[in-house]
Amino acid sequence: MVRIVPFGCLPLILLVGLAIFVPIFLADAMAAAFAKLGLSQGLSLAIVIAMFVGGLFNVPLKRVPRVMSVDTAPLGLYGAGRIFPHWFRQPTSTVIAVNVGGCLIPCAIVAYEVTRIAGHGSTALALTAAAAAINVAICFRLARPVPSVGIVLPALAPALAAAACGYLFVRDFAAPVAFTAGVLGPLIGADLLNLRRALHGGAGIASIGGAGTFDAIVLSGLVATLLA
Repeated sequence: MVRIVPFGCLPLILLVGLAIFVPIFLADAMAAAFAKLGLSQGLSLAIVIAMFVGGLFNVPLKRVPRVMSVDTAPLGLYGAGRIFPHWFRQPTSTVIAVNVGGCLIPCAIVAYEVTRIAGHGSTALALTAAAAAINVAICFRLARPVPSVGIVLPALAPALAAAACGYLFVRDFAAPVAFTAGVLGPLIGADLLNLRRALHGGAGIASIGGAGTFDAIVLSGLVATLLA
């Protein structure tokens, strides 16, 4: 005979604990990554909050009309649906948008870091461009379109590549280089270069950085910075 041992409120307590401490841990890790980019503690905290809140908002850029073929069976009620299928073309559209927390804010940080890197000379800037180009190629290779979802990319692969490039190319300035390559790789290689494929996937909105704070663009940049 199997005896069921009641756990009481333990699962609920664990769930509430995870809901409280996981966001705190992620926010602390993000603030630590921004601190390595030369940002002050107060500014890092403000950016973390802005990214969490901004991840809820998309800025629409363009509406792309498309026509979707739909298969119906008007004679299916009489058992002849497979013999006499009916196709009709339904007009619809896909909205191209950018996410505030998942794209616009990381790109603003990249612009700031590129300015800092440029102050260290043209060689550092050229090596940063090379690191970004390598990560763009890797992300383009790994990106896969998923119907009705968009472009899917494993976040750790571009992050590791960006961290390695930052450490090998400009060791004294590895964190800003890794963050720049980590953000531009998924942004250009996964999202922009695969935008046409995303439009054909049937999704109602093609949002760049659309998973918000936890999009591959942000995760790749932050993980690469922490590893560099």
